[in-house]
Amino acid sequence: QVQLVESGGGLVQPGGSLSLSCAASGVISTINAMGWSRQAPGKQREWVATISTSGTTNYADSVKGRFTISRANANMAALQMNSLKPDDTAVYYCYALGRGKWWGQGTQVTVSS
Repeated sequence: QVQLVESGGGLVQPGGSLSLSCAASGVISTINAMGWSRQAPGKQREWVATISTSGTTNYADSVKGRFTISRANANMAALQMNSLKPDDTAVYYCYALGRGKWWGQGTQVTVSS
């Protein structure tokens, strides 16, 4: 089993930046890729970004050029979010892929003036 804990959410004005972190514990040797998804009020959860163990990254079109996913080591991932828009307001969830798919509890990001 893998446990994931996110941190770093909060309130930011449009155009601002936030950085999210995700710490994994448990059987982290089974993790291949890590990533982020988000869910806005009244909407389905949508994929945001993924990073593989080799460092290959992929982004949703809606965040490409503004968000950067990184992975410090086998059990830490981060999401740097720049030029934030009100449409980025959502609960952001970290996930890990390996023998299964594990999710964190989520962290709220609110973009508002």
